[in-house]
Amino acid sequence: MSAATRTLLSPAVLARPRGKAVYWTVFTGVVLLFALAFLFPVYWMVTGAMKSPDEVARTPPTLVPEDWHLGGYTDAWDLMQLPTHLGNTLVQASGAWLCQLVFCTAAAYALSRLRPVFGGVILGGILATLMVPAQALVVPKYLTVADLGLLNDPLAIWLPAVANAFNLYLLKRFFDQIPRDVLEAAEIDGAGKLRVLWSIVLPMSRPVLGVVSIFALVAVWQDFLWPLMVFSDTGKQPISVALVQLSQNIQLTVLIAAMVIASVPMVALFLVFQRHIIAGISAGSTKG
Repeated sequence: MSAATRTLLSPAVLARPRGKAVYWTVFTGVVLLFALAFLFPVYWMVTGAMKSPDEVARTPPTLVPEDWHLGGYTDAWDLMQLPTHLGNTLVQASGAWLCQLVFCTAAAYALSRLRPVFGGVILGGILATLMVPAQALVVPKYLTVADLGLLNDPLAIWLPAVANAFNLYLLKRFFDQIPRDVLEAAEIDGAGKLRVLWSIVLPMSRPVLGVVSIFALVAVWQDFLWPLMVFSDTGKQPISVALVQLSQNIQLTVLIAAMVIASVPMVALFLVFQRHIIAGISAGSTKG
């Protein structure tokens, strides 16, 4: 057996009944351990909203609520104005996602296939921004947004989100791996650069577009500092800011229920697009 295929247990040992039993026992135990580590915090948060305030603060804590109270979710929905803030977050995240997808895709396609003059220098400058801490850019961004009169406006979220060097580089790397023969065949048939992008490149790039979409939506959905600075109007704040601003004089169970409701859209988004995420990661690893 070569060193590349050498394992702790040989195939002969695994073929025996005892070897199979040990293998599946260890495998099942590891899977259950990891599942418990990831799912237990979710279970604790969901059930914590169903406990009474006294039971939540009790030491030692209870694993199962003694009395199930669903009123925490209804109180959170009404008292913390979750429909309004979830709607604000949806508008901000959707606009940032659309702007980022359009402009980052166009820039990545130009750098990958159109080969502009000094394209390498431009790409290097874009990637250099990844080394700048995000906190160092907050003040310049705020001054720019304030000068443009975009405070309390969704454009204050949309426009800065376009400048995402990581997603641009991720798209460019994927576009670099598309076979040139396919693009040249489309050009021979009379397709222009935009037609090639729309009809050839984008349909082949669905996996990476799905990954970029997830990154874009999650980044806006969980952002706190920037929306806090640009949205002084409470009625226009996203859910991440509203949970902190409205948490005073709110029972702990109601706050936990609000956090559960706020996390549902992102969990649902992942469950719906998990196939595209895995396909995008697999495509990048096999083509890179």
